[in-house]
Amino acid sequence: MSCDAAASLAVLWLAATGPMTPGPGLSTPPAAVAQEPLFADIVKRAGALKADIDGVRAGKALPSDFRSQISELAALDMQGHLLLAKRGTDGDLKCILRGISQDLPLKLEAVTAAATPKALELALRDMAYLLNDNVEVITTPPTVTSQSST
Repeated sequence: MSCDAAASLAVLWLAATGPMTPGPGLSTPPAAVAQEPLFADIVKRAGALKADIDGVRAGKALPSDFRSQISELAALDMQGHLLLAKRGTDGDLKCILRGISQDLPLKLEAVTAAATPKALELALRDMAYLLNDNVEVITTPPTVTSQSST
């Protein structure tokens, strides 16, 4: 499966299933890459940007540097993709990060181009989902099938 197809499927799946939480009394260890500085930075930034989007949905203004922060996050996601591709260790995650790096600017344009309150809410919702997915794909431990994809 190509990176584009894997990334699209994974993002759709994550958006449809919502956050992955273990059952009562169980805990899931974070994915190994989530402990690495690059990936921890991506998680931190994506989480903060999602909080900004949630604030806008509650009536606050977008931060003035939101566009540059999204660009920086997209660049970090691509850097993560390239690092994982170089290692050859994680098929799905590397593809998903590439897809997110390509989707972030598109979602940002949808937010800034929204001409009606309804269009803005849809664009903000989509951006929030993508930023949440950015966190979850890194912090969710890989499965056997996600590690074996290319």
